[in-house]
Amino acid sequence: MGTLTMMDGTEIFYKDWGEGQPIVFHHGWPLSADDWDNQMLFFLEKGYRVIAHDRRGHGRSTQTATGNDMDTYAADVAELVAALDLRNTIHVGHSTGGGEVARYVARHGKSRAAKAVLIGAVPPIMLKTPKNPGGLPLDVFDGFRAALAANRAQFFLDVPSGPFYGFNRPGAKVSQGVIQNWWCQGLMGGAKAHYDCIKAFSETDFTEDLRAIDVPVLIMHGDDDQIVPIADSALLAIKLLKNGTLKVYEGLPHGMCTTHAERINPDLLAFIRG
Repeated sequence: MGTLTMMDGTEIFYKDWGEGQPIVFHHGWPLSADDWDNQMLFFLEKGYRVIAHDRRGHGRSTQTATGNDMDTYAADVAELVAALDLRNTIHVGHSTGGGEVARYVARHGKSRAAKAVLIGAVPPIMLKTPKNPGGLPLDVFDGFRAALAANRAQFFLDVPSGPFYGFNRPGAKVSQGVIQNWWCQGLMGGAKAHYDCIKAFSETDFTEDLRAIDVPVLIMHGDDDQIVPIADSALLAIKLLKNGTLKVYEGLPHGMCTTHAERINPDLLAFIRG
């Protein structure tokens, strides 16, 4: 584990375990590198070098007041990848992290990235616009911001207790440990960065990023994703990729890497080895 200081002075915390072909994991909002513990242990045992960072403003990285946008997030990744001299790298992003992967690979990763994986990811764009009529209306994200500003601690209990992991579905096997882990990771980060990141993950248009990516891309998405609905994300993103594969998981939620790691990890491994 270590920290890397960005050009603007922001310190980015990261984990770097093992040797072999590198896999970089990009976490969702408002979490941290710890959200990938299961996958990092799995791939470490398979002989890979696994790296995960806390996005600026999240986890143990600097609680930034500025730079909480996708361009800066991708530039931070580029600095980290260069500092660690990562080559032939697999980039795996969940949710907001999927947007970060798309922007990084499209703009910075052509000489270093080998493959990419987008899991429950936000591209092409979440917000409803004239060009994206199936997106979510702005008032949904305004509601997120209002809830965060009013009582971030309660908001960060409500999200994982309900739609994030599908724990609000009939018959769901609810894990208090998973809920509390989400809550702990969220409250490690900064309120300002989390507030700004809502705009970053909901309003950033990744259409041209997806079109520019040349490496193989696997899109994995649960068809019961209540956070990033599949119809306006994965089903559109796959049409924009030059070399994309879509795998849909019937009935699985947004946080399926945690709730169904026993299914997700082998599929990830098959794609990476393929």
